[in-house]
Amino acid sequence: MTLSKLAFSGFGLDRAAHLRDDPKALADLLQGGRILPLWRGKPLVHLKQDLAWLQADHSFLALATDGPYFLAIDGGIGYFVADISEWEPLLEPEVEKGFFDASAQTHPDLGPDFAFLELRGIMLTLSARDSELAAAARALLHWNSSTGFCAACGGVVISQKSGWQRSCAACSASHFPRTDPVVIMLVTRGNRALIGRSHPWPQGMYSCLAGFIEPGETLESAVAREVLEETGVAVKDVRYLASQPWPFPASLMFGCVATAVTENIIIDPVELEDARWISREDMVQVMAGSHPEIIPARRGAIAHYLISCWLAGEI
Repeated sequence: MTLSKLAFSGFGLDRAAHLRDDPKALADLLQGGRILPLWRGKPLVHLKQDLAWLQADHSFLALATDGPYFLAIDGGIGYFVADISEWEPLLEPEVEKGFFDASAQTHPDLGPDFAFLELRGIMLTLSARDSELAAAARALLHWNSSTGFCAACGGVVISQKSGWQRSCAACSASHFPRTDPVVIMLVTRGNRALIGRSHPWPQGMYSCLAGFIEPGETLESAVAREVLEETGVAVKDVRYLASQPWPFPASLMFGCVATAVTENIIIDPVELEDARWISREDMVQVMAGSHPEIIPARRGAIAHYLISCWLAGEI
């Protein structure tokens, strides 16, 4: 099995964490480095396929209100991210509530070949390097923008280590970027797989079941608990397969497979709109886009990867 089909995974960035607390080294890197502007979580993209990295002295970056934060080094070049979310475009995006934002925001100073686009829409067009950088950039900015006060005393926190730490000015408590662990699982029983759909999803879209890992819980326990809670199906033989950063806003998806020992479905209506068993033959149609009722999980997402591995006989 190869991770090349997974967005945001597999490049192996040199994050050079030892430089985050070295202002001189960061200043030198920034002078010849590249900065990615993000607007409300959407990266700047060139010609709808490549991240638009700007030089540090680019006039457009005067709009930035947060950052630049250091991401990584590649080929001796430093890569940074800056937030321009306070910029107000002429047209506000029309977003399907709870799901995908297909709108594009352009700025007159950059020209028509540049736009801010939803990362999920371009994740398969990006190089492995840019995909991983974009994931880190989005998650890091989200954490900084949502962590303004100390969880210990309520005091104001100050950004340190190029955005990778925030410290309280009142009690000196340190805070670090948050990652939320999630299990996502392909549950099979003989020739069938268990799939479900959440309420906000587009009509017909189904995927693997998923849920957050609770404190003090193993991956295996989380898989069994989530499947049972959401569908009433009991499972065994839980195995970890692969992981994927999912910066929407800051999850780490642990892809697992499990074998069902029961098949009667009792849906938790709060968590799911529907769940069903689907045969391998029907799933082939789903993944090919020719099924009359069901559309597949997004390509590049770990759910699509797990199902593809199952159909290929790799799990």
